Amino acid sequence: MDLNITWYLLVGILLIGYAILDGFDLGVGVLHLFARNDRERRLHMNAIGPVWDGNEVWLLTGGGALFAAFPVVYATVFSGFYLALMLVLTALIARAVALEFRGKVDSPGWKVIWDWIFGIGSLLALVLFGVAVGNILRGVPVNASGGYEGTFLGLLNPYSILVGVFGLALFTMHGASYMAVKTEGELRERMARWASSLWVGVVVLYIITTLGTWYVATYLFQDILGRPLFYILFIVFLAALIYFPVLLGAKKYFRAFLSSCLIIGSLLGVTAVSMFPRLVPSSIDLANSLTIYNASSTPKTLMVMLIIALIGMPLVLAYTFYIYRVFMGKTVITEESY
Repeated sequence: MDLNITWYLLVGILLIGYAILDGFDLGVGVLHLFARNDRERRLHMNAIGPVWDGNEVWLLTGGGALFAAFPVVYATVFSGFYLALMLVLTALIARAVALEFRGKVDSPGWKVIWDWIFGIGSLLALVLFGVAVGNILRGVPVNASGGYEGTFLGLLNPYSILVGVFGLALFTMHGASYMAVKTEGELRERMARWASSLWVGVVVLYIITTLGTWYVATYLFQDILGRPLFYILFIVFLAALIYFPVLLGAKKYFRAFLSSCLIIGSLLGVTAVSMFPRLVPSSIDLANSLTIYNASSTPKTLMVMLIIALIGMPLVLAYTFYIYRVFMGKTVITEESY
């Protein structure tokens, strides 16, 4: 395994880690729109309050790793998706501000404004992330020199919007399973029902999205059956997807949440295996695609960055483990809470 493949794995692990960790708190933000009273809204915010900013470290680390290892990809994607990424950034900043500002003024009107900002910011971020993934899967208009030739409106195509809706359902289900772990009583039971209902939507949307992918991104299926890792990840995905409602029905909510993590991680893993070695497929001509070889940094840069990553990633993992261990258990509302 060469350095290029190693960095493909590292960037993939970081982005999967971000999807699993920040995915549930974005999902909780969407569920916040359907809270019935102020206490439930505070429970939503305080369930993710101690961890949401740490979760986003994974996105920053993944983006930094992408810039260091595959700078051409970073340049092409960030220039082509510039407006979309600015909208994502605005949504993430807005929900972060809402978390901090909601409780600063004891006024119902003030809280309602920030509740809407928090919920809509979370929903918009999830949909836009999904749309971005959909565009990558179907192919981006990249020319022979690696330049982006598309427009912002071109990103809003039916397939990518479908992937965005699928992502919204998947991560809202993920958030509901997390809330079932962190709460008690009637809210916990309602979150479990939300997760169960959303699971049905996820299954239906997964089937539709897979059929759509077969139609618009045939290249993803060309060599996949010859890759053993695909079978492993796909079996894990199916097992976790089938087992999820069983665990909810048995009221084993923490295991259901872990199953949800496996669904997301294995699904993204299958996607990565299908795309390999491409990072940004070209919709103009697949020969123009940016791969782990034609878009990478020099071998010396990859080696130096690998040494730094081997030092830094264990620190990120240790920090994440420590934070979740400290704040494990049920969410309790106190005077210091959001």
